[in-house]
Amino acid sequence: MEITFLGTSSGVPTRSRNVSSVALRLPQKSEIWLFDCGEGTQHQLMRSDLKSSQIRRIFITHMHGDHIFGLMGLLASTGLAGAKGQVDLYGHPDLKDYLNACIRYSHTHFANRIQVHAVEPGVVFEDEQFTVSCNPLKHRIPAFGYAVTEKDRPGRFNVEKAKALGIPPGPIYGRLKKGETIALENGRRVSGKDLCDPDESGRKFVYCTDTVFTENAIALAENADVLIHEATFAHQDAEMAFDRLHSTSTMAAQVALAAQVKQLIMTHFSPRYAPGNPLQLHNLLEEAQAIFPNTCLAYDFMEYEIPRHQTQPKSLARSS
Repeated sequence: MEITFLGTSSGVPTRSRNVSSVALRLPQKSEIWLFDCGEGTQHQLMRSDLKSSQIRRIFITHMHGDHIFGLMGLLASTGLAGAKGQVDLYGHPDLKDYLNACIRYSHTHFANRIQVHAVEPGVVFEDEQFTVSCNPLKHRIPAFGYAVTEKDRPGRFNVEKAKALGIPPGPIYGRLKKGETIALENGRRVSGKDLCDPDESGRKFVYCTDTVFTENAIALAENADVLIHEATFAHQDAEMAFDRLHSTSTMAAQVALAAQVKQLIMTHFSPRYAPGNPLQLHNLLEEAQAIFPNTCLAYDFMEYEIPRHQTQPKSLARSS
C-alpha cells in the first residue's frame, strides 16, 4: 500500500500545492484508488510516477469544488486515452447528479465504464483482500471519512523446511499452507503452522477531510497504520476553524492520539501559513507533535509506503 499526495492545499491551489487528492497504489492488484479529485488532479498524475490507466476506484469525501472539480476532466481524459476498464466512484448521492449534469452539458460519453455508488455509514466496498468503510464527518455539507483495511495474510509456507522433513510436493502442501496437521508415512504428525512464517496483519489506511474535530473520525481511525487528517488551521485560529468546520493541527493530533494510530500525516493546509507569514507550517507541525509526536506534514508528490508487519508486532522502519 503506497500513498502519493497529489494535492495538499485547502480551498485554492498555490504555487507549490494543488487542491485535494491522494492516491493509494495497491501493487498486488495493479490498481490505484483515488481519494478526492480536486481541479488539476490529472495534471498532478502526469507529473507523478502513477499511471492514470490503473485508477480503478475513486472515493469522494464531499461535494465542495476543491475536492471534485478535477473529476470530470480526469474521467474524460482517461476515456479519450482509450481506457476501457470500469471505474467505480463512491460518494454522496449528489455525486451522481453532478456527473450526469457534466455529461449532459459537455456531451461526454462514458458508455457503461463509470459506475457511481452512493455511500452510507458502514462498509462501502469489500473483496477478498480489502474492506472499505466510511463514517460521517462534521463539515458545512455532508462529508465522509474513509478507511481501507487490508485483510490478514497467512505467512509464507517454507518449502525448504517441508522437503527437509521428507514431505513430497503435491496437494499435501496445500493442506499444510492452510495450517492443517497431517500424518507422514512414518507416523509422525506435522502441523502446517510449524512450516509457515507468522501471519501478516492487514494494514489500515484512513483519510479524513474536511471536518472539525469529531468522535466519528476517532472511531474510523482506530488502530490505523496511517491517518491522513486535514489540518487547515493553526491552534491559535481555532475560532475560525470552528466557524468554518475545519480542523486545527491540534485537533488532528487529538484524533490520532485517541485512535492510537501509528502515523499521522497532516494535509489540506490554508495558504495563510505560506512562507513569509507570521505563522508557517512548521508551527502547525510543532503544535501537533506536542500532542502526537509521530506526525509529519504532507507536501505535493510526497510518497509514503505503509509497511507490512507480522501478527507479533515488530519495530517498523518508515519511509518519509
